[in-house]
Amino acid sequence: MTTDTLISADEFVDMRGHKGPERRCVATGEVHDKSEMIRFVLGPDKSLVPDIAGKLPGRGVYVTASRSALETAIKSGGFKRSLKSDVKLNADLIDMTETLLKRRVLSLLTMALKGSRVYLGFDQVRAAAQSERLAWRIEARDGAEGGRGKIRVLTKAISHELERRPTPVIGCFNAAELGGAFGRETTVHAAVKSGPLGKSLSVAARRLSGFTELVPDEWADREHEDTNFFVKRTGDKG
Repeated sequence: MTTDTLISADEFVDMRGHKGPERRCVATGEVHDKSEMIRFVLGPDKSLVPDIAGKLPGRGVYVTASRSALETAIKSGGFKRSLKSDVKLNADLIDMTETLLKRRVLSLLTMALKGSRVYLGFDQVRAAAQSERLAWRIEARDGAEGGRGKIRVLTKAISHELERRPTPVIGCFNAAELGGAFGRETTVHAAVKSGPLGKSLSVAARRLSGFTELVPDEWADREHEDTNFFVKRTGDKG
């Protein structure tokens, strides 16, 4: 995959040209870059806890960031074998993991707002789309197709001019959820500028895409969006 804003395990390198740290998936046995995986740790009561930020204390185990890989790890007893301990698996572990991944994406959107790395509203996003390469388009799941389509056409035009892939879209949040991230009642259109924060958002979106469609199935114009902006790996859904 070739892109200036999206990160796959094959492209995740530091400033010295080295790949990022890798971990083995307890579900598939495959080794991937840590940025494409989710860490889990044991809580004090032996319950398994998703460590989305990768900072909780204790020994961690890793699962490829996809619903199917997590399901496999649960059903196969992979967590118990890897942790060499009894493990309490909450019935809602998969849903909890998806919720935390969504919170991570929303928190990065808030950071983008605080760092002046985001455009908000149709007029701002449309103007930016006409003049620069954006890292991400953010569209409310319940937004109108017309406004979304106009912005998409503009971003595709500038991407074509720069010989880059079209700007990808995150459309799995509704207007109220986006509004909460941006300190408004509702938000329908937003865009994140290219740069380090845009790359962090790419990592977070990559992991979330294993649990939910970033481009909603119910969008009538879904076929016009680029839905293949991440490399599929064993354990990924689809």
